[in-house]
Amino acid sequence: MNVTLPTAQSLRAALAGLLDGLPPKQATQAVDRLIASYRGETPTGAPILRDRSDVVAYAAYRMPATFEAVRSALDALVEAAPDWAPATHTDVGGGTGAASWAVAGAWEGPATTVLDWAEPALALGRELAEASGVPGLREARWERARIGAALELAPADLVTVSYVLKELTAQARTELVDAAAGAGQAVVIVEPGTPDGYARIIGARDRLIAAGMRIAAPCPHSEACPIEPGTDWCHFSARVSRSSLHRQVKGGSLSHEDEKFSYVVATRFPATPAPARITRRPQIRKGQVLLELCTRDEGLSRSTVTKRHGELYRAARDIAWGDPWPPEGTG
Repeated sequence: MNVTLPTAQSLRAALAGLLDGLPPKQATQAVDRLIASYRGETPTGAPILRDRSDVVAYAAYRMPATFEAVRSALDALVEAAPDWAPATHTDVGGGTGAASWAVAGAWEGPATTVLDWAEPALALGRELAEASGVPGLREARWERARIGAALELAPADLVTVSYVLKELTAQARTELVDAAAGAGQAVVIVEPGTPDGYARIIGARDRLIAAGMRIAAPCPHSEACPIEPGTDWCHFSARVSRSSLHRQVKGGSLSHEDEKFSYVVATRFPATPAPARITRRPQIRKGQVLLELCTRDEGLSRSTVTKRHGELYRAARDIAWGDPWPPEGTG
């Protein structure tokens, strides 16, 4: 059966008509407020997305970036467990469904349930899913639920929690991560690639390990993170095509921007983490490539790959921030 899986391009196509009928000034104001909430201190206990104008602005502005970040995390899960595929998926705090689009693009056919406390977000998510033409998205269930403390999750093969923990109190975060660990065979959590976002990911990582799960990505191990608290933070980058709304709000002319994110993937089934992962953008010099690595046995390390390394050097020139190292087959 030839089923077209969703891509960044198909998501942008589904988003294209959303701003029709919404005054540009209103869209810009909604986006400005959402950006302030995203970067600053977010009040807890209430949804950020209050009405359709908020949701439309959010979807047009944030969905492509969330999609790319989650897709990167899912790619790492596929690399660690290439023979595994989820039959069921719960998207916690899924809003308009960006993570569900990413899941539908990684595997064909998982039955998805999207949980969110903002009914306007769920309603728009349904619209976008219907417009996608993808059976897995069109058949998804969209359910209103209070996200955070005391959330009860049904068992699922895959649980995704993307850009949600920041909106919650510390206690609610703990309870949500514990609920995800109790429900999912695989759990994928994504947060902004800021020091605070990384701290929330490390806290979640600790809870997932305490619940008996093993880390599949990005870390090459399930031991303590080798980064000394307060000195640095682990994050990655995904390239996102900029929409007309991005250009309108930011006043820029570039066709793309880079979404910085932190993430963790944990599983209850066998998975093979990368032996090492590129933790910074590789520095290409004449005849050599400088790599910053998080390794399984040596913690944080630096490696210089030169022309005398032959195939490994050629691979290093094409390697990207966030990729496993060494590439499979190059040893």
